[in-house]
Amino acid sequence: MNTELNERVIELLRTVYDPEIPVNIYDLGLIYRIEINENSDELQVDMTLTAPSCPAADFIVEDVRQKLETISEFKRVDVNLVFEPEWTKDLMTEEARLELGID
Repeated sequence: MNTELNERVIELLRTVYDPEIPVNIYDLGLIYRIEINENSDELQVDMTLTAPSCPAADFIVEDVRQKLETISEFKRVDVNLVFEPEWTKDLMTEEARLELGID
């Protein structure tokens, strides 16, 4: 896997926020899979939401897609919204838990 590209993907994902939560979606643990194909020209991302009924779902997924499509190496970017496994606060980074005051 292309480590530099993967780091750029993560960097961009950290710029995407749920409008209701002041922590980025990567640190919230909403990104389940980042897969860059062997040629480093296709990217697949599996992500979830904090709740299936999230009113900002379309906005968040489109924000992810638009930002990742700015990486010129990718000819194709697929963002898949999944709900299994179900998201829990245990998926959050320690920094995100501290920011939100969650133990």
